[in-house]
Amino acid sequence: MTRPTKPRVAHPLPWLLAAALALVVVILGAYTRLSDAGLGCPDWPGCYGHVGVPASPAALDRANEAFAHRPVEPAKAWKEMVHRYAAGLLGLMVLALTVSAWRRAAGRALATALLALIIFQAALGMWTVTLLLKPVVVMGHLLGGFSVLSLLWLGYLGARSFVPARHRPPVRLRRLALLGIVVLVVQIALGGWTSANYAALACPTFPKCMGEWWPPMDMADGFVMWRGLGVNYEFGVLDSPARVAVHMAHRAWAVVTFLYLGAVGIYALRQPGSLRAAAAVMLTLLVAQVSLGIANIWLHLPLPVAAAHNAVAALLLLALLTLTHTLYRSGTARG
Repeated sequence: MTRPTKPRVAHPLPWLLAAALALVVVILGAYTRLSDAGLGCPDWPGCYGHVGVPASPAALDRANEAFAHRPVEPAKAWKEMVHRYAAGLLGLMVLALTVSAWRRAAGRALATALLALIIFQAALGMWTVTLLLKPVVVMGHLLGGFSVLSLLWLGYLGARSFVPARHRPPVRLRRLALLGIVVLVVQIALGGWTSANYAALACPTFPKCMGEWWPPMDMADGFVMWRGLGVNYEFGVLDSPARVAVHMAHRAWAVVTFLYLGAVGIYALRQPGSLRAAAAVMLTLLVAQVSLGIANIWLHLPLPVAAAHNAVAALLLLALLTLTHTLYRSGTARG
């Protein structure tokens, strides 16, 4: 009787390369959004009916005639198309990872979930354009990008060789780190909602907002998820009190996130080996992220700082995932 073939373990390099590209796609998406280029191409998946951006005088004339409501702005259009090209390449890499996983008969669930998520993420990218930057779609597209990045990173972590730690971390720390992921994801979602509603500078001063710790705001209007179809959300539709509410919610939860993740990180620093290293990286990124958020307000949202704020948020999530993954992979923990 022949023995069943053991599943071949995945090599970590393809997962790492795909995760690196996913990080680039997330940063490009943020750069496109912050450059007000989200509608740089008013159609999808092409750009004014072209695979690239129309360049010749005749092509520009035809594009401007077909899309008279939105004439071609080459700089914005190329930002959008570069983002789409990178996202398309990422989709092909995830497809290759999925095919490889099914051939190895290992890691099929993760790879298949990733492929399904990539397809849904592409749909969100289309709806971002066709629904004219509807905030709930823009925020969902951002969270989808972070989700793809996170799953690819978990695939990389799972494929790495792992040496069990001699010291088993406490169960309490594992649970705290897992809850920390929820806390951070809520903050990322609030950041996406703030950006999608053009509320990043609704409070142009820090630490107070226009001289007040808790200024007049309209939470009910600020967090309406759906406002119907046919509304162009470019540059926002909320009035000032609603934008202030969105901004202050993001700012207030940032304090919660900083304190909670800071406490988790300091607790993890007491653990030996790789846990201490992961905690140190996470704490460093946490401080950098808060500093970038404050800099965005003080410097009035310069594009490099705003894009870096998105990038460090992604890196902070990866650091927290690494810490949590290490905790859970360390075997049965003591109480």
